[in-house]
Amino acid sequence: MSVFPKSFLWGGAVAAHQTEGAYLADGKGLSIADMLPNGAIQPSVKAITGVYPYHEAIDFYHHYETDLELLAQMGFTVFRTSIAWSRIFPNGDDATPNEAGLAYYERVFAKALSLGMQPLVTLCHFDLPYNLVTQYGGWRNKKLIKLFETYAITVFSRYKDQVKLWITINEINMMFHLPFIGAGLEFEQESEQEKKQLIYQCAHNQLVGSALAVNACHKIIPDAKIGGMIMASAMYPFSCNPDDQLLVLEKEQEGYFFPDIQVRGVYPYYTQKLFKKAGVSIEILPEELDILKEGVIDFVAFSYYFSSAFTSNPEEVSVKDQLIGGVLNPYLKVSDWGWQIDPQGLRYVMNKVYERYQKPIFIVENGLGANDVLENDGSVNDPYRIDYLRQHIAQMALGVIDGVDILGYTTWGPIDLVSASTGELKKRYGFIYVDKNDQGEGDGKRYLKASFYWYKKVIASHGADLI
Repeated sequence: MSVFPKSFLWGGAVAAHQTEGAYLADGKGLSIADMLPNGAIQPSVKAITGVYPYHEAIDFYHHYETDLELLAQMGFTVFRTSIAWSRIFPNGDDATPNEAGLAYYERVFAKALSLGMQPLVTLCHFDLPYNLVTQYGGWRNKKLIKLFETYAITVFSRYKDQVKLWITINEINMMFHLPFIGAGLEFEQESEQEKKQLIYQCAHNQLVGSALAVNACHKIIPDAKIGGMIMASAMYPFSCNPDDQLLVLEKEQEGYFFPDIQVRGVYPYYTQKLFKKAGVSIEILPEELDILKEGVIDFVAFSYYFSSAFTSNPEEVSVKDQLIGGVLNPYLKVSDWGWQIDPQGLRYVMNKVYERYQKPIFIVENGLGANDVLENDGSVNDPYRIDYLRQHIAQMALGVIDGVDILGYTTWGPIDLVSASTGELKKRYGFIYVDKNDQGEGDGKRYLKASFYWYKKVIASHGADLI
């Protein structure tokens, strides 16, 4: 018997730049993702060489109809994707939108709806128009606040009858760790303190832009829900040393800084301490505080891939953690890419987020990146992915039993795509294998993995059958 509410949405999530390809087709402009060579997430955008995986990705732009039909075969009721800002406003600051880009997404959403999948759409997913970096310096410039609002109003107005679920900015807190893809920040000779100053200014500007988008959505599409999104990780103290406990408290405040503001509409009590420790003093205008207060989100979305452990004495631990810092937890296994696998951490985060905000949550990314092998007969056996998702969905069910109000669950990358964390295709997440590699080789043909049939069964049972 399923414990999930009848309204619970099952599906998968992708991002425009990680799937579409066609990076200059039909009037699209360059995005920051288009400037990333294979394997890079924070390059110098002034000297780039190598293969550019986002230029072609998996060519979803020309295969969206058949790809969506494959996803629908699994019984998806929600399909999360993003709109490439540079398809709508090629330079980010154009006077008028690009009709070809607007029409493309209209067709994508219409196809998804015709197949019974509700679109869940992210406004900006690590693909800021590149012109906004070169001409404005990225989100450090307050002019981007108005440009983002204009873009949001444009797409809300166009898709108001098609899209009722929105997210403003993907994993907004990742700008602390990946400032180029998160905020369009390119550093040159800045000191560490100057970098922090710029990052926190970008954070504030993005929060104001996000709040304006929320206000616009509520006005233009009154029956829509719009949320904010973070990359969430269960954060554990490495020991019972009180110093470790206090360190985790600080890490959680940093991690929840954005939704603390997006949910409550005001800066949290610990802001002054946070800014003082970082040595920053950012420009916050009085009218911007009013905007934050008005633009409160309807739900909290998050990605969850791993947990992290933190110690106040890192020199005592030989193995460091990935992406957001910390150290490896000796009680957990790791993926092929070194990410700690912690299903129980998902239940922990669900409870942590819901307890903190008392807003519905939406798990919009969760999955396992792995080296999949396409056999000669066209099969792909991925029991490791099934096991990973089985354990996480089981913990999600326990979170529901705990009383957490959850809207839905979208696995990350239901079809293979370019990984944002590593800029490569070989880190595969999908239920659908795409015959293409990091060198651009392969015919792009789609193959169904063993996990495809498993997830189809999970959805058909509304999460009751995980065997």
